[in-house]
Amino acid sequence: MDPSIEQLADRARGLAHRGGRHLLGIAGPPGAGKSTLAAELVSRLGSGRAVLVPMDGHHLAQAELERLGRARRKGAPDTFDAAGYVALLTRLRSPEAGTAVYAPAFDRTLEEPVAGSIPVAPDVPLVVTEGNYLLHDEGPWSRVRALLDEVWYLELPDAVRVPRLVDRHVRFGKDRAYAERWVRDSDERNARLVARGRHRAHLTVLMGPGP
Repeated sequence: MDPSIEQLADRARGLAHRGGRHLLGIAGPPGAGKSTLAAELVSRLGSGRAVLVPMDGHHLAQAELERLGRARRKGAPDTFDAAGYVALLTRLRSPEAGTAVYAPAFDRTLEEPVAGSIPVAPDVPLVVTEGNYLLHDEGPWSRVRALLDEVWYLELPDAVRVPRLVDRHVRFGKDRAYAERWVRDSDERNARLVARGRHRAHLTVLMGPGP
């Protein structure tokens, strides 16, 4: 479907109003607009009603990727601490009174995860999480979907998504030629893998080209 941001915010607000803690996942290929949409939803719900916890906080550190020989495939499923992400979602599903959960973030300038960056208070009714592999069905990733009350899959035409992805890499310091190679050889391999889980989503959102 092609809902408006207002309709999506209303749907997210409905989850927040059910009582207790609910988790909303936003999945899709690299460059589809996951982080932008997730941040907009949290902003519209307002402070204290929703918090954003990105999957990317569970990237393995660059030094570990180099030790494993996986630095050239950063962003592939095995370059994350998937079991750690599952453990975090499990804690978030069952908040303890008086106890905040601290989630990691990902600093795109440093290209590194940063632990303990995002506090999630126990009385926040909605946690929004976004990332490539929320619908992936291999290894620890296969446990993610069951921990989420809803998962939305974002689609954006490749003719818009791929140049946007290249531009994002350039904006964060990569040479354009290098960024184009990285998108072709790494990001798009990941995108094809992500697309395999599309049918497992509760809702498919057709994204517009945006600005």
